[in-house]
Amino acid sequence: MFSWPTNYDYCYTLAGTITREGIGLHSGDSTRVTISPYEKEGYYVSFKDKPNDIFKLTQDLIGSTMLCTAVKLGRRNLYTIEHLLSSMAGCGLSYIHIEVDGREIPLLDGSAIQWVKEFEEVGIKKAPKPDNFFRAINKSIILNKKSSVIAATPSEKTTIISTISFPYKAISDQTFVIDLNPKSFVEMIAPARTFGFKDQFQELSELGLIKGGSLENALVCDGDGWVNPPLRFDNEPIRHKILDLIGDLALVGLPKAQILVYKGSHSLNALLASSLKH
Repeated sequence: MFSWPTNYDYCYTLAGTITREGIGLHSGDSTRVTISPYEKEGYYVSFKDKPNDIFKLTQDLIGSTMLCTAVKLGRRNLYTIEHLLSSMAGCGLSYIHIEVDGREIPLLDGSAIQWVKEFEEVGIKKAPKPDNFFRAINKSIILNKKSSVIAATPSEKTTIISTISFPYKAISDQTFVIDLNPKSFVEMIAPARTFGFKDQFQELSELGLIKGGSLENALVCDGDGWVNPPLRFDNEPIRHKILDLIGDLALVGLPKAQILVYKGSHSLNALLASSLKH
């Protein structure tokens, strides 16, 4: 039985190579991703048709944050990277190379748990402690976008307190608190799926988004209930918001901080990541 660590005292990489194929949420295209251990710290990406062009993922490469997180790699964009990044950072993995055949990371089931199961299948091994896996902070940071707020205060560990509020009865107000470590991430956050709203489907489709969205890879709320129950957790939406936050912070390193976030979003998460980078 695979057992994940209960702290981030060590950094890990994969003990082997994994390959997954699946549909991209927004493009609707089939994408193939191969993930391997790498000799340098961080997360590195190349495209299958140009294997020698290797990009280290950094916060400076973040482009669009509309309903997903995308990075600009040379003349191309790579979309919906946050779930894969969350699975790696949450599990304490670095020193990773990602080869992509396509333009979007596969959504799989809309959570991070299928990536985690792939990691468990090939195993993990200790890697040198990277300089930027954790980001120590020495002062509090408070940022907002309209009514959404995110704050980080110095701490010896990473604790996330997140709250959402939606006008839909099925979601309403939810709060979740987690002391983050690989074990707690895998058990409490990784299985939580992305979610959307039935009444917004037409609008998003007209914008050319969610072409690959389906009831197999996203929870769909229709106001008072869910189109495709059951939920994996009673409060699955707030847990997925934390999953996204971890993925969006992965490129600057998880902060040793108590993070409080109200009505989080990819753009708000990116604001915090940019502040941590400096």
